[in-house]
Amino acid sequence: MQAIVVAKPYRFVPPHRGNLWPALLRPALPWFLRREGIASVECRGVEKLAASVSSGHGIMLASNHCRPGDAFVIAALGRAAGRNVHIMASWHVFMQGWIQRLLLPRAGVFSVYREGLDREALKCAIQILADARRPLVIFPEGVISRHNDRLNPLMEGTAMIARGAARQRAAAKPPGRVVVHPVGIKYHFEGNLVETIEPMLADIERRLSWQPNRGMALVDRLAKIGGALLAQREAEHLGAAGAGDLNGRIRNLIDHLLNPIEDDWLRGRHEGDVVARVKLLRTALLPDLVAGQLTEAERDQRWTLLGKLYLAQQLAFYPEGYLAADPAPERILETVERFEEDTTDRVRAVSPLRAVVTVGDAIEVPPDRARGGEDPLMRALRERLEELLGLRAPEHGRAADS
Repeated sequence: MQAIVVAKPYRFVPPHRGNLWPALLRPALPWFLRREGIASVECRGVEKLAASVSSGHGIMLASNHCRPGDAFVIAALGRAAGRNVHIMASWHVFMQGWIQRLLLPRAGVFSVYREGLDREALKCAIQILADARRPLVIFPEGVISRHNDRLNPLMEGTAMIARGAARQRAAAKPPGRVVVHPVGIKYHFEGNLVETIEPMLADIERRLSWQPNRGMALVDRLAKIGGALLAQREAEHLGAAGAGDLNGRIRNLIDHLLNPIEDDWLRGRHEGDVVARVKLLRTALLPDLVAGQLTEAERDQRWTLLGKLYLAQQLAFYPEGYLAADPAPERILETVERFEEDTTDRVRAVSPLRAVVTVGDAIEVPPDRARGGEDPLMRALRERLEELLGLRAPEHGRAADS
């Protein structure tokens, strides 16, 4: 399990507001991009962001989150628009070494505690939008999906932050506006796919005690590996490997992992999005662990439950039908990366990737919303993001940005 859960008392990490540190760090941006395998960044729709900047709006950039390097790509977009940005990031990334703890706040990044209500982060985000000095970057999916061609459910906190700032700016003299620009990031792999993934697949197969299946058709090889990895997890948690459709087996294992914990900790089972279910359960499980109020046996049991939550979420990131019908090289690469991550908790950087980052039309944020039904702001954001990612046809009269 990767160290995405931190069993320490949370302390909000505020961002530096000045422009000196971003200017000093700017020459290092290409290096950070290359470290993530990103050889180039192509920015589209920069004029839309520039227009909102010129108008003095409070600006939220709401992006999909498919790779760890997304924040650097958005920083490159801000650079293209002549603006530094503030980025909201999960607290655990600040806990991954002293260099990150030093540099992230100075680059304008601030923390959010995703395992509870972080009032300081919300207040900071709202104030950044209300001040309208820099765009605020939020990844509404809340997690890294490794899906170029899928969009996970969006977190409702995005609208809460945007409306909180919109109310402040509407009450100001003179009044101002807040807009949300959807931002779509898509990665294109421009190297030799087989040469890149062959060592990764061979290593995974050796961990399964197999000889590398180099003569097998690539998609068949991935299906065989995926089936074996799933069977291992089924044997561990269900007592035996399942049979039948892989997607049905994944859903069954996820429910087997989550349902008993929901029964014990949430007084009933939940349906729907796995990421949201896992977030609720972490919020219930962590406080006693963080407070140090458990015996050693209780701590071990709590970490066992957290490990099950992590596994359920990882399983949910294998989309149904993702490798069907002659999959694109990027889908194959993403699947191999997920295999590697799930078997080693690490993923080697693959290169060269070309990131295409596209700014969509501004969505004006009203200060209030009508009660009941789906949030119209979140619905509009999801639809625009899906258009930018090529997951839905653009509405009549609005050209596709991707």
